[in-house]
Amino acid sequence: MSSPSHLDKAQAVFDIEIAALQRTRERLDGAFDQAVEALKNTLVSGGKLLVTGVGKSFHIGQKIAATLTSTGAPSTVLHPSEAMHGDLGLVRPEDAVLALSYSGESDELVNLLPILKRAGARIIALTGDLTSTLARHSDVVLDASVEREACPFNLVPTASTTVALAIGDALAIALLEARGLSREEYASFHPGGAIGRALLLRVEDIMRTGDRVAAVPPAAAVRDALIAMTKAQAGAVVVVDDRRRVLGLLTDGDLRRYLAGGATDFQTRPVADLMTRNPCSVRADRLAADALVLFQQHRFDDLVVVLDDGTLAGMIDLQDLPKFKIL
Repeated sequence: MSSPSHLDKAQAVFDIEIAALQRTRERLDGAFDQAVEALKNTLVSGGKLLVTGVGKSFHIGQKIAATLTSTGAPSTVLHPSEAMHGDLGLVRPEDAVLALSYSGESDELVNLLPILKRAGARIIALTGDLTSTLARHSDVVLDASVEREACPFNLVPTASTTVALAIGDALAIALLEARGLSREEYASFHPGGAIGRALLLRVEDIMRTGDRVAAVPPAAAVRDALIAMTKAQAGAVVVVDDRRRVLGLLTDGDLRRYLAGGATDFQTRPVADLMTRNPCSVRADRLAADALVLFQQHRFDDLVVVLDDGTLAGMIDLQDLPKFKIL
């Protein structure tokens, strides 16, 4: 019998960690609600969120703190050793501390607990031992225990760190929703990234306008539509009435299929015969992210932009999106 391949071992790790996450999901109870409320009340009262841990827990805590901060809940990482050498000046009575320790008995963290309690901060424990020193000295305890780690020695923090990270993510997202954070507020924390650009830019900021938009009346011949598209260097032509209200859309794909079918009447055939009526559109004042969702859902290359009254405002070409760095 051949020994397991590297791929087999990798899949076994995934199986163990997925099972651990599923058990954690099923164990969640009222303590999670209490933790979210404690974090929310801390922020409402002007307090800070501090995240602490030792070893791998500290690294997981760094990621949790970063996620909390990026979702509008400012968080600071407090290393137990550094705390004993001046960083305790960060702690105030109105603060909340999320303390991570699988055993709940890490010496550095245990030594920090009475000082945090004296400072008046609320402590939320994320631990694998509900009877540990950390659990006994915390205001809220979240069960992060696992049946086994994914390593063959059952020692290397793997499943347990995955569970801790997932609980941290769950806290951050639940807190985000509890505080009613809007997409615009979230975007304001990420102005330099693709997420921020997609949520801060409006459709009117990225659409083509003027001579770059091909538009013809419904009585125009297919030949006229082709000329309009060529002049605008566009992949589609919008069909509009005499008030510029959008009636339909004819794409270069529609034209190719029409001509490939042996059509000879393109000089006289009305574009209204071939257009897609009531095409998908987006308002000019919507977020660019809304337009991006439509492109992803419908897999088309051109999107009509309209004003509130349904009149043509412009077009978005899928090829333009990379230059705005929102893809």
